[in-house]
Amino acid sequence: MALGKAIPPKLWPDPGHDPYFFEKDLRRQGYELVAGLDEVGRGPLAGPVVAACVILPHGSADLDYIDSKKLSAQARVELRQRLDRIGAVVAIGQSSEDEIDRINILQASLLAMKRAAAAVPTPPDFLLVDGKFPVPMALPQRTLIKGESKSASIAAASIVAKVYRDTLMERYHELYPHYNFAENKGYPTAEHRRAIAEHGPCPIHRRSFKGVISRE
Repeated sequence: MALGKAIPPKLWPDPGHDPYFFEKDLRRQGYELVAGLDEVGRGPLAGPVVAACVILPHGSADLDYIDSKKLSAQARVELRQRLDRIGAVVAIGQSSEDEIDRINILQASLLAMKRAAAAVPTPPDFLLVDGKFPVPMALPQRTLIKGESKSASIAAASIVAKVYRDTLMERYHELYPHYNFAENKGYPTAEHRRAIAEHGPCPIHRRSFKGVISRE
């Protein structure tokens, strides 16, 4: 398969409402290590974009992994901890705010997902990727728009990435308290925009994003 080329959707049957459909179908085809890939942090004005790669263990088809945006912060943390208990394979990849400014947010998101997949100790046999763009690496893969609602592995990856990035932004809050990153996680809230207007951007702001005002 060509570098980063996704399998055409027409070759796949309708998954219906089974969040493990793709994982089970791929395993029937002989792909043992099926990984879900997702990223968080495309919209914020500050901080990195973070991706996660998750391989759920066989026999986990009764676990309720859903889109991280539909869960409370506490529920995300609990589900993240459960991944460790059940022996899921988890890896993180990031792309910094400097990389985002240099190569744009889409390419930085794909780079973060590539890094997450490459960080898995045993390379996956197949990638289920959230969104419509394949990851630029030589692994067979399937892109799924709104994949968090279609694949449990992608949903698990969205939870891992969200918990990791939220924790990171809470740490940044201690360094740059003016912006209240502990609450807004870098997203463009009215309070965050006012803080940028008053104090200017800090080192983790994305200078290429509209709304990040430089006083230089």
